[in-house]
Amino acid sequence: MAIAEIDYGGFAETFEAIAANVQRIIEGKAGIVRLALIALAAEGHLLVEDVPGVGKTMLAKAIARSISCEWRRLQFTPDLLPSDVTGVGIYDAEVKRFVFKPGPIFANIVLGDEINRASPKTQSALLEAMEEQQVTVDNRTYKLPAPFIVIATQNPIEHAGTYPLPESELDRFLMRIHMGYPDRESELEILDTHGARDPVARLEPVASGWDVLEMMAVARSVFVAPGLKGYLVDLAEATRSHPGVGMGMSPRATLHLLRAARARAAAEGRSYLLPDDVKALAHPVLDHRLSVALEGQAPGAASEALSEILERLPVPRTARE
Repeated sequence: MAIAEIDYGGFAETFEAIAANVQRIIEGKAGIVRLALIALAAEGHLLVEDVPGVGKTMLAKAIARSISCEWRRLQFTPDLLPSDVTGVGIYDAEVKRFVFKPGPIFANIVLGDEINRASPKTQSALLEAMEEQQVTVDNRTYKLPAPFIVIATQNPIEHAGTYPLPESELDRFLMRIHMGYPDRESELEILDTHGARDPVARLEPVASGWDVLEMMAVARSVFVAPGLKGYLVDLAEATRSHPGVGMGMSPRATLHLLRAARARAAAEGRSYLLPDDVKALAHPVLDHRLSVALEGQAPGAASEALSEILERLPVPRTARE
């Protein structure tokens, strides 16, 4: 598709329609909703982390219901098995052979509720699906549908009955966001809209799975100047050499930041990337991937180091440079 044929305005229109629909349910969190939809358009998986009761699951359900495609909710518990996620072969007496019964992972949007309550073994069942959009069961590989997005929620790891997500799984989430508490006005609206009924149940879709696939294709076409590509690589290298960061950006993290920045540009109707797109998304895309250099350091030390790197790292002067 030639650049002239790419409908960036259509991308922005669909993006705003989904965002407005979700914000009918998630009051006072326009920025959070936009971040979540940027992850969706960037072909990435989303991790929503916060204390119980602030709307993590409701955000995931509202996004899923706003798009007319197959979605399933998977409640993670300590006794959940990997086969409960991916599926299992069951013997069929009629055909006298084992037949594969797909698990809930076979959907366009998978809502993984309280993902860190499952054992590390069960969490690992998601690795192949999230990276390669396929699962392997009994030495056979099955492709997952497109689009395929995992929206997972988790409580902070210090809560009872939770397991920290493996670093390899965290790195597969394009973005981690925090809901935070609503302001007073928004919480009053929540009492009115959620007090007597479940508004998510009546939410109607405003886009289709094909619309999402088209948004993904448009985001991939956003122009990235050579100077901005160099800026992304320099940012990655700076995180790897900073004394306050124990584990810096992986090449996957660099690629995820590029995809997210492209989606942000397209959401604003632009066909080209700006340094501001990268800076605006650096923390949501990278904070959960960076580890502190020394044991005992404050958990936010790596995020502070990233802020320092972003402040001092030279940026290209123009989007065309």
